[in-house]
Amino acid sequence: MLAVNLSELLDGPIPGVEEALDLIAGFDDALVHGLGRLGEDRAAALSALAGALAAGPLGVRAGEAAEKIAAGSVAAEHLSVLAGGRAALFGAVHDALLDRLDAALGRTRAPWEASPSADSPVADNLLAGCRSWLHELAIAGWRGVDHDLVSAADQTIEALLAAPDLRRTAVLLDGLAAELRASCPTATMERLPARRWADLWARALLLSQPGAPAGTPQPAATVSGRLLVLGVDVHEHGTAVQIQVHAVLEPADGGTARLVRASVAAPKVDTIVGPALWRLLQWHPVLLGALAEHRGLNITDLPLLDSGDLVWHDDHAEAGEPADPFATARVLLGGALAPAVPPLDRHPVRISEPVLVEGYTATADGGAVTFDLGGRSLAVDVERLPTCGPLTPELVAASTACIGLVRWDGGGWALQPLAVQATVKRKPVTAHNGDWALGPTDPKVVKAEAKAGDSVAVLRERAGRLLRR
Repeated sequence: MLAVNLSELLDGPIPGVEEALDLIAGFDDALVHGLGRLGEDRAAALSALAGALAAGPLGVRAGEAAEKIAAGSVAAEHLSVLAGGRAALFGAVHDALLDRLDAALGRTRAPWEASPSADSPVADNLLAGCRSWLHELAIAGWRGVDHDLVSAADQTIEALLAAPDLRRTAVLLDGLAAELRASCPTATMERLPARRWADLWARALLLSQPGAPAGTPQPAATVSGRLLVLGVDVHEHGTAVQIQVHAVLEPADGGTARLVRASVAAPKVDTIVGPALWRLLQWHPVLLGALAEHRGLNITDLPLLDSGDLVWHDDHAEAGEPADPFATARVLLGGALAPAVPPLDRHPVRISEPVLVEGYTATADGGAVTFDLGGRSLAVDVERLPTCGPLTPELVAASTACIGLVRWDGGGWALQPLAVQATVKRKPVTAHNGDWALGPTDPKVVKAEAKAGDSVAVLRERAGRLLRR
């Protein structure tokens, strides 16, 4: 039944979405070449973006900003307005897509109600330094970035990282600077990640405004109850790994079940890959045990953010009874209340909604896998399958039921598998991304791990030896 509903996502384009994305692409193209040297076409792109905002609260100011920049006057306030307009257009696209997804799934979503937070002293001179560097980037454009321009941000980033209230902005700015530094000289690059860099630039500019939520989000409340895991999404980078657990929370007070997420992360080096990643997260044994053993968790007074994210503390949780994620999905997922999306997170690429899909026919063609949902094909993003778990494209292609995350990226919908039920050699098989959280269970992988050695233990021993010197 859910597969039939999910097929409604493929009914056709949503009116206005493609047009809004075209306007954003025009602005991003202007950033590629620099706002300090706009031609007629790129000046028209800024005017078109401002025109789309004409009926909203940014309308007049966006029009003025586009005119001034086209005339060669690129002031900081003009950039802030256009960055806000770009974010507003993405927010509208996000809302339209999420509304269609919620309608297809019959999912109820909580309204956005920002919790009050105490004002914290913010050094505006640091934020001003951040805005100044972003201003220089916009004038030079991505094609004009060189090592001198990137290095100009070093002092500001160092000062931001030293201020706990500004850590959110600092990490974002540091990441953007690192990507630009690694890409210098950008003028010789055949292809630029224009959308990504524009996303990072616009978000950093908005977070660096006076009064913006630059610090770590504050909990809206604390929650207690039974946490039933649906699946885990593994985010791996050369220098960090994060697992994001998607789950259903049954509140202890008997309230409505709700969808929540819980994330933990650890730094790493690029030589640590595969099942060894889990050993970096060994400081969260209760959470890892629940993933590997398919158990529920009894949580007590865990902080919950407005976004539906739990601030994980292992000592606030204890292992509960066995809980099959597929049973949880079949019984509770359909009626669970979905969290609201914070304003600055309203971007299509952030859509990541857990679903249960059954009754489909899986097809593999080369490296691509699709699910036929009653005559309509839904792409399956097998490239996101982590190397630290048992899921493989072949297993997904043999599946008959799947818990996954519905995403929208690259102009279309796709399903990212978190767990599957399949038949392999006439035997039922169930596999989850988190099955190896306490170590691999596949004999072949165990043997390969033993032969390769424990890279995490070796690196820790060497690091300890260096520290003792």
